[in-house]
Amino acid sequence: MAIDEKIITEAIISEYYAKFKSCLDLDVAVVGAGPSGLTAAWKLAEQGFKVAMFERKLSIGGGMWGGGMTWNFIVVQDEGRQVLEDAGLTLKLFKPGYFTVDAVAATTTLASKACLAGTRVFNCMSVEDVVLREVDGIKRVTGLVINSSPVEIAGLHVDPLVIGCRYVIEATGHDTEVLKTLVRKNDVRLNTTTGGIEGEQSMWAEVAEAHTLSNTREIFPGMFVAGMAANASYGSYRMGPIFGGMLLSGVKAAEEIAARLRGR
Repeated sequence: MAIDEKIITEAIISEYYAKFKSCLDLDVAVVGAGPSGLTAAWKLAEQGFKVAMFERKLSIGGGMWGGGMTWNFIVVQDEGRQVLEDAGLTLKLFKPGYFTVDAVAATTTLASKACLAGTRVFNCMSVEDVVLREVDGIKRVTGLVINSSPVEIAGLHVDPLVIGCRYVIEATGHDTEVLKTLVRKNDVRLNTTTGGIEGEQSMWAEVAEAHTLSNTREIFPGMFVAGMAANASYGSYRMGPIFGGMLLSGVKAAEEIAARLRGR
């Protein structure tokens, strides 16, 4: 068969912009394609909700790819392993309560589950701001302001575009990038003790794992925090390369948002 480069280009343009246009109005926009974001997207998409994921980097998976110190195995505790087993992975019992799994296998499997369930993924796409509206007298996040990551990295003055959504999951990890922008640019109070971002504390894996789950919640109308963004928002600890809490955080965010959307 003869190969026509123009047809290849046409195919990419047509398919990409059809995907992008279909995501102008979403049920849920997930920012950050790490383990909690991927899990939340998978669980929401498989229930039929319209979900898109925005990741600044070319690759998805966040810190899960590298395991610990680039040694690509991760650990999950007994409570978290069910999520990975539900995805089809086989885990190895290392010691009672501690299970290991290949980090690359775990990351690619979660990414595959999210995509095959219907999540639209936009990598190399940065979220530089949110859209605020007053709904029933309350300020609420109703969309995202997005731009190409190469444009952001180059510092070019190119205007962004906007997508709408019912809920945002802030899953950008330690840096809480989207939440910081919301707080910095607007006179708003978060659902935290101080009304602001509490900041992340140092390593304490046992407490951090539990708090990752309990801190997963709606921090501002229309915006949920998940994974390490949840602990950084509410002032808890980091946990390193144990990922059960991250996975369970994604499940919890999906469950709570699904309940809201159905109630709507």
